[in-house]
Amino acid sequence: MRSPFARFLVRRIVTAVLLALGITLVTFVLTNLVPGDPVAANLGQRALGDPAIVAQWRADHGLDRPLPQQYLLHLEGLLHGDLGTSQQSHRPVLDDLSEAVPATLELAGAAILVSLILGVGFGVIAALRRDRISDHVLRVLSLIGISVPTFWLALVAFYVFFFRLQITPGSGRIDPGMTPPPQVTGLYTIDALLSGRWDVLSSAVGHLAAPALVLALYTIGLLTRFTRSAVLEVLGQDYVRAARAKGLPGRVVLFRYVLRPALVPIITVAGLAFGSLLSGTVLVEAVFAWPGVGQYAYKSATTLDLPAVMGVGLVVGVVYLVINLVVDVLYGVIDPRVRVS
Repeated sequence: MRSPFARFLVRRIVTAVLLALGITLVTFVLTNLVPGDPVAANLGQRALGDPAIVAQWRADHGLDRPLPQQYLLHLEGLLHGDLGTSQQSHRPVLDDLSEAVPATLELAGAAILVSLILGVGFGVIAALRRDRISDHVLRVLSLIGISVPTFWLALVAFYVFFFRLQITPGSGRIDPGMTPPPQVTGLYTIDALLSGRWDVLSSAVGHLAAPALVLALYTIGLLTRFTRSAVLEVLGQDYVRAARAKGLPGRVVLFRYVLRPALVPIITVAGLAFGSLLSGTVLVEAVFAWPGVGQYAYKSATTLDLPAVMGVGLVVGVVYLVINLVVDVLYGVIDPRVRVS
């Protein structure tokens, strides 16, 4: 491999594998350090008073073995695609996550899409109209978006737009009694579109709108402020002044000379924001009864469902690793200097 960028990607992939192994270790250790007894959380008081039942339950879930041996068994299961069995649903954790992860991906994906369109757009406008009224208004609005607590905004949005005004549908991903579309991706909007279920598509979009906008508000404010700073920094470069001096149209200067180099730091923030949306939807999913990873993680944590907690931790960690890898690839696509550096 003579390409420096190819060697860089190989190193990043190897690093990601090692980090994934570290994530499994950290997740396992932290999960077992949580105060509380999973036996007491999963068995009733009558069963808890019977030592034979307690010993059998510990043996069935591997809790009667030393921690290093438990961790090695956990790694062996991961290599075979086995994340363990949930102590609450009594189903494989992988099956539970295969239903919860697409729901959160759909919610976070819609939120980051709205955030990118509005946040980058507002940031560019604020930078081009620096110190004007529109710039000050957008900066104030972005500050409000960053400052407002997401859980409070979710409660207010649900109360006002559903309970009072009845503009948005209620909780869940689709209307009650409606049959989900045939599963292809697990994302109701995409699956409904692929199967031609227009009624389900309309319902899924309606249910998705409010929680996605609530989640997007913080990221919109963050991207607006960061895009403004990045664009202002590029506008001060000599090559941008030269492009303007040559009489190039403003649109050409913006997209060819300003926006493209400014996108490199913006992509970094957007990638981290997307990871935060995926892992930080607990309260929003709880308010809107969205059956995603946040809801699943909350229920698993409150019942000390250790295999489910470790499965969620592994998924969130892998998501961050994948996002960072994608961001690195996009660096090379957008900025040629990265490909040859």
